[in-house]
Amino acid sequence: MNALASPQRATDHLAHDGAVIDVPALVQGLARAGRAAQRALATMPSEARAQALRLGAAAIRRSSPAILEANGQDVADGKAAGLSAAMLDRLRLDSARIEAMAAAVDQVAELGDPVGQIIDETLRPNGMVLRRVRVPIGLIGIIYESRPNVTADAAALCVRSGNAALLRGGSEAARSNRAIHTALVEGLVEGGVPAEVVQLMPTQDRAAVGAMLAAGGLIDMIVPRGGKSLVARVQADARVPVLAHLDGINHTYIDRCADPAMARDIALNAKMRRTGICGAMETLLVDAQFSDPHGLVAPLLEAGCELRGDARACAIDPRIKPAEASDWDTEYLDAVLSVAVVDGLDGALAHIARHASGHTDAIVTDDDAAAARFLSEVDSAIVIHNASSQFADGGEFGLGAEIGIATGRLHARGPVALEGLTTYKWLVLGSGQIRP
Repeated sequence: MNALASPQRATDHLAHDGAVIDVPALVQGLARAGRAAQRALATMPSEARAQALRLGAAAIRRSSPAILEANGQDVADGKAAGLSAAMLDRLRLDSARIEAMAAAVDQVAELGDPVGQIIDETLRPNGMVLRRVRVPIGLIGIIYESRPNVTADAAALCVRSGNAALLRGGSEAARSNRAIHTALVEGLVEGGVPAEVVQLMPTQDRAAVGAMLAAGGLIDMIVPRGGKSLVARVQADARVPVLAHLDGINHTYIDRCADPAMARDIALNAKMRRTGICGAMETLLVDAQFSDPHGLVAPLLEAGCELRGDARACAIDPRIKPAEASDWDTEYLDAVLSVAVVDGLDGALAHIARHASGHTDAIVTDDDAAAARFLSEVDSAIVIHNASSQFADGGEFGLGAEIGIATGRLHARGPVALEGLTTYKWLVLGSGQIRP
């Protein structure tokens, strides 16, 4: 069942065992338990939270056989249900991915704790001292689809930043999510963290999503991680602040002054390293004066990527299919790529302004002036010069596991990790001052 289907009327629903449950009451009970546990977590010293995460990572490693067994059942069901190759890639775990998941939890444990950091301090003329200090946001609801690693990543980031998490994963990864959650919580509890700090929704009923979105005053922020329809529904229906992005319609512009070998390697990696991630390139823009356009597109075609181009792009190679108008606004998340030939930097900037989603856009060029202009004028959360858009990732930014890429302009932007999961409060330190 997809989390994104139309909201249902909030009445009674069936749990997996057939028992009738009141979904809104369930969500409210989980949220209250999470809020109470978060208050306890907030009193734990930073190193205690870090050690609990290390124990959680160790528990994930110990539970690798159980996680792989659960994931194998999810993948088999996904194949039977006709999930795309890209969706199956997101869903599938192996020993290396489980180790990477555990290592990401360990990495978060070693990151600097933002909680309690003094952002700034001011001495007022009347002698009062004003400080802005980072504090946790509270209870964060995370609604996600097919990537089971989000269960561990999101939980680790929340715990390290002093927040509680209420997780609602997609039905296609339900078994995997439960196995990962069980292991991680086992380690956290061993480290003294209340079990209710990280809760996984016990039903896949889509009404649970609506109940989370309506839980203003109980859930402090919602983070959706998934496809366009999920994020659009969350943003439309939420009565809780939302931290999100819609599409990852990411462009790579090959300037006339780009090194051909570098351009080829970056374009191939940006699209084909992993086609199903939000940092994958979806549109390749090629300067009409670039010296080797065929050498740029041929490796993509030979790697099995379908190219859809405008008239000038189709003239580069007969294997390129004509693009439709909708292609320029499509996040494929698959081995499909739009290609347009543009007239210089101005043409690239105009195309990006019309079609970009504000996620990640890149330029490949040896012209420093062109690069500086691109970096300045492209209004995206991440703008890159001479590197693959697949670096749009919190881990690659040195932030540890990320909770998502935010493309809005308020609170946080780009990879959201520990600092993005905090807010601040003012501390006013007086010595008897009264206001005249």
